[in-house]
Amino acid sequence: MIVPMQKLHIVARNRDRDRLLESLRELGLLHLTPVDPNRAVPDEETTRRLQAVERAAQVLTGVAPKGTPPQLTADEAAHEVLEIQRRAAEGRNRLAALFHQLEEIAVWGNVALDDFEQLRRAGVEVRFYAVPARQVESIQAECVEVVADLPGRDVFVAVAGRSDDFKLPEEASEVPLPPRDAPSIRAEAAQIDAGLHRDVERLHELAGLAPQIRTELVRLQEQSDYAVAQRGALADEHLFALQGWLPQEAGATLGEQLASRGIAAGIEVLSPDAEEQPPTLVRPPAWARPIEGLFKMLGTVPGYREFDVSIPFLIALPIFTAILISDAGYGALLLVALAAGYPWVSKSLGAPFTQLLMVVGAVSIVWGVLVSAFFGFTLYPPLITVDLSAASRDFMMRLSFTIGAVHLSVAQIWQAVRIFPDLRFLNKIGWTLFIWGMYGVVGMFVLKGPMDWTTPWPYALILGATLAILFAAPSRNLLKMIGMGVAQFPLSMLSAFSDVISYVRLMAVGLASGVLAVSFNDMALTVDSWLLAAVILVFGHSLNMGLAMIAMFAHGVRLNMLEFSNNLGMQWSGYPYRPFTQRMIQEQTQ
Repeated sequence: MIVPMQKLHIVARNRDRDRLLESLRELGLLHLTPVDPNRAVPDEETTRRLQAVERAAQVLTGVAPKGTPPQLTADEAAHEVLEIQRRAAEGRNRLAALFHQLEEIAVWGNVALDDFEQLRRAGVEVRFYAVPARQVESIQAECVEVVADLPGRDVFVAVAGRSDDFKLPEEASEVPLPPRDAPSIRAEAAQIDAGLHRDVERLHELAGLAPQIRTELVRLQEQSDYAVAQRGALADEHLFALQGWLPQEAGATLGEQLASRGIAAGIEVLSPDAEEQPPTLVRPPAWARPIEGLFKMLGTVPGYREFDVSIPFLIALPIFTAILISDAGYGALLLVALAAGYPWVSKSLGAPFTQLLMVVGAVSIVWGVLVSAFFGFTLYPPLITVDLSAASRDFMMRLSFTIGAVHLSVAQIWQAVRIFPDLRFLNKIGWTLFIWGMYGVVGMFVLKGPMDWTTPWPYALILGATLAILFAAPSRNLLKMIGMGVAQFPLSMLSAFSDVISYVRLMAVGLASGVLAVSFNDMALTVDSWLLAAVILVFGHSLNMGLAMIAMFAHGVRLNMLEFSNNLGMQWSGYPYRPFTQRMIQEQTQ
């Protein structure tokens, strides 16, 4: 559920300001709202240090500690990490420029510019020309040598002699010596590369200080939070006032908790006004919490007055993904791998998202058993056939459309229940009926199914459209009510059709995944070498499983975030509930 919030105003004596802020931070309940957002910012020095330490901590993520950690403070280590990052970026850019220079002077080979200077001192003039190949023989000089072919019909010619009185064809054009030679460029590149290697070694040493840097990061974040809380308050020489949001169940006891700490404060607790937008605290049932990993990854937060979609998402996403994967072997591999590596995987992906993937793996096993698919092999006659036959395609398309109609209907009915007894609930009932009518229309176009008065689909379309139009904007003015409904109906009608047909992606991707697995198996079985066959199987099934994971986001998540959420009226316009709390404790307990 989305936890109900209350708005809180709290006033204390100014001399109790620090004790009040420390107590509120210990309680970790109040989401502070600054009175003046322009003033609620930390000082520049704290901001600068926080940004530097945060960037350094990110750079050191994934860098293995090696060697003896240097004797540096966290700030000094962060500064050096960022210097190494800056030098690395500059070094890579310089190396790219040097390699480009080498490509431009490739025609000169390894010749050194000093060699030409020594020849000049010895009285030998050497010039280079681009000359049409057919005219090389007309050059008159003591020494003429074709060095290389140039683009087009020209050649690169070296001309030498004890004087520069060379006889050249009119079409010859002199090529000046390059500003630098290849040996000097390679020497500079080697020097830069050596410096980059030294910096990498130093970075591994600095990685030994990563825990201290993270500790300093948390300390600076707390310091920044405290400054924001203090500057965002209203204060004079006598009083200090704060405002913010806290969960409804905590509002009644906050005064007692502050009093137990010896802080006298006046507290006003209010329900949010209709135009106010409190922060969103989603508290799903314990069994549905794995879906929080997906929301965190996507960065999506429902609005305070929107729906907690944790349960429908957790039910629908694994089912959709299982159909997209269509293989029990892949599901088992995903489940076993995540279960075996849970302590390590959960650190990088987060515990909720890792658990979500394990649920996906378990449901994929169930679907894979139903379709008898085990790494592309069929071990027994399937209960549901997934192959290229017309009967299988028709069944899977009908199943996909049915799942879609049910999924979208849940969204519309949920809205109807939420707004009942407002007459607009009949609009949502109408759209539910219309979706099932569109289910019949899609079946007629795609599956050549019946669509006449002996089927329920025309009646669902007519009744659904009537309710959707009449109750889109209920009013005592009948003409206005009908006009508003008619104006909104065409686009919504097209959207309903496209939403239902969009679920065909479940059939299409699931069928493609199964066919691809079988194809790799057939390819491996035709190879004489068992080693090559093993490579084909490992590569092929790894690729197919990777594509299936991509499909989970491209299709499974999309059907929930777009089609379902749009029918539910979700705007995802919320912002998260972030209480003023002790970050150090949070970091240590995660």
